[in-house]
Amino acid sequence: MKLPLRRAACALACVFVAACSTVPDYRPPEVAVPAHFASAPGWSVASPSDQQARGPWWTLFQDPTLDALEARVDVSNQTLKKAVAQLQQARAMVDYQRAGFWPTISTSLSQNRTRTSANLEGKSLAGKTVPDYAVGLSASWEPDLFGRIHDATLNAQANADASAADVEAVRLSVTSQLAIDYFNLRSLDTQKKLLDDSIDAYSAALKLLDQQLANGAIDASAVAQAQAQLESTRTQATETASQRSQLEHAIATLVGQPASTFSIAPVVQPFALPSIPVALPSQLLERRPDVAAAERRVFAANAQIGVARAAYFPSLVLGANVGLESTFFAPWLTAPSLFWSLGPQLAATIFDGGRRSAMLADARAQYEGAAADYRQTVLTSFQQVEDDLTALTALADEARSQRRASDAAALSLKLTNNRFQAGAVSYLDVVTAQTIALSNERTADQIDARRAIASVGLLVSLGGDWNASGRRAAE
Repeated sequence: MKLPLRRAACALACVFVAACSTVPDYRPPEVAVPAHFASAPGWSVASPSDQQARGPWWTLFQDPTLDALEARVDVSNQTLKKAVAQLQQARAMVDYQRAGFWPTISTSLSQNRTRTSANLEGKSLAGKTVPDYAVGLSASWEPDLFGRIHDATLNAQANADASAADVEAVRLSVTSQLAIDYFNLRSLDTQKKLLDDSIDAYSAALKLLDQQLANGAIDASAVAQAQAQLESTRTQATETASQRSQLEHAIATLVGQPASTFSIAPVVQPFALPSIPVALPSQLLERRPDVAAAERRVFAANAQIGVARAAYFPSLVLGANVGLESTFFAPWLTAPSLFWSLGPQLAATIFDGGRRSAMLADARAQYEGAAADYRQTVLTSFQQVEDDLTALTALADEARSQRRASDAAALSLKLTNNRFQAGAVSYLDVVTAQTIALSNERTADQIDARRAIASVGLLVSLGGDWNASGRRAAE
């Protein structure tokens, strides 16, 4: 009998050694990738992934206040903290699945008293109370014959990788939103300064007109026009201050500080726009974290197909129990109290009403859905880069045209003031020229802010700082 047992053990070992995964061969879903961006033919693109590290992209704008605010995002932003917690959860699940490769060992210690009914015939212990002392150790292990544990671990690891990419996507989203709010706030600082300067000028003009009215040099209509213009500008200044406060509150939330205890000092400064390189290295688009997360979820769905396939195969569990048991306490811990058992258990499902087939179909459908999500994410990423490149080009043209318009409006205001002083035109012409000049100055500043925001959008579309690799090489 020993020889057949040895042969069976040998065969079992061979099966274990030959254990294989049931995961289908994986290739990232194919996506049609353009040879270049339509809005920037000199740039090149490649299939996205996030293998390269990101740099602090916001430093390209050369604003120390923005740099200090962005540094607080990792420490205090609650949205990012939640994403990190979800990553830790996903990594814990990887550890949980990997634990399946190892045996499970448990121990028990018990003491109980059992009384058998006295009305039972044929029972030697009928009507007696018998104590029982037991201590035992049990172990079980399931060899991964058909890769079920391996495939489940692959699935968990891919989901953890996707969660890691999600963290980067959240970080990129939060830091970009902070930059957008900050640039809008600085634009409002400039507009508030323009409005305040205009209010001072209009107030001085109104005092002059009041004096002229008292002297009988002008009629009351000019004073009314000046008063209306002054109050209208004050209304715009109040609205601008309100909008600035709301942006300040939004920034406070992004950096994890109560709005009531947070403030940013007003500063009027030009926007330092980063220069766009003539050619974009192909690896830059590969750093988009949302694309990486989508691809990892496709891989996870592919691994889940393997888990569903493994359910069709039997499972083998090797079990062992050893311990000491005695009715009396005194001889409990002696050799005669020893008991043990050892043996394998092979179990397979013969009929389940189509449950495993349904699970396999579900896994395949999830894979197709994840592949579609990946393709859509890649297509969207190309669209976002195209949109931002187009916006930057158009805004650069708008900025040049608006600057010419602002210069012309300022010249027109100067000439109109001279003509009014000479009595050639009414004060209504001055009011009109002042309104046009102020409007053009505000529009010029708004375009500059939009250019900065579009630059942020392009950086986000590219997954981070386009000069990071170049700077690292220079360092």
